[in-house]
Amino acid sequence: MLLTPDDMTALMVTLRLAGITVLVLLIIGMPLAWWLSQTQSRFKTVIEAMVALPLVLPPVVLGFYLLLALGPNGIFGKASIALGGSTLAFSFTGLVIGSAFYSLPFVVQPLQGAFTSIGRRPLEVAATLGASPLDRFFTVVIPLARNGFLTATVLGFAHTLGEFGVVLMIGGNLPGVTQVVSIAIYDHVETMQYGQAHVLSGLLLALSFTILLVVYALNRRFSVVRI
Repeated sequence: MLLTPDDMTALMVTLRLAGITVLVLLIIGMPLAWWLSQTQSRFKTVIEAMVALPLVLPPVVLGFYLLLALGPNGIFGKASIALGGSTLAFSFTGLVIGSAFYSLPFVVQPLQGAFTSIGRRPLEVAATLGASPLDRFFTVVIPLARNGFLTATVLGFAHTLGEFGVVLMIGGNLPGVTQVVSIAIYDHVETMQYGQAHVLSGLLLALSFTILLVVYALNRRFSVVRI
């Protein structure tokens, strides 16, 4: 049994969502992780707890509050309408925002760990050679933290692939727009199309296993990920 056109569309939406979410999280998470690795602020613990919150918070709870924030009366929804757009709930953009919140710890924490492990000595040496703070970050920190970036990318992408509760609350089930593979599987089970649910579930299982296989293979050689 092959994938139906609707299943293929759901797979493309899922891969697109995971790719864009990881890109957004790397852009947002890099400065946040760097600040957390360097600061002695008394607010550090609070920020770290907020970043890690999706690890323990039920996805449906996170999805509910994000739905309120993205709706017409929410902070993000109002901002989008004020800029000439529409409400972000039940849209692909809203799905990306929700996924970014949901997968935030899987990107920020590996980056923070990689930045912390560098230590201050390489930066002090670069400073004595006249490198500016920005030069030190791009020419010293990023190359030394490349394994952390790879870890964050792999974990962020893999975690986004399997989202269900958050995407269902924020995006609903709009084929071609917000219907991802996990929602499509749920649809097939509800309509008792178990054969098609097996195909999609097996595909997601194979994809997840392949990602982990690559990670462990890289880990044997480069110590990329600690799982």
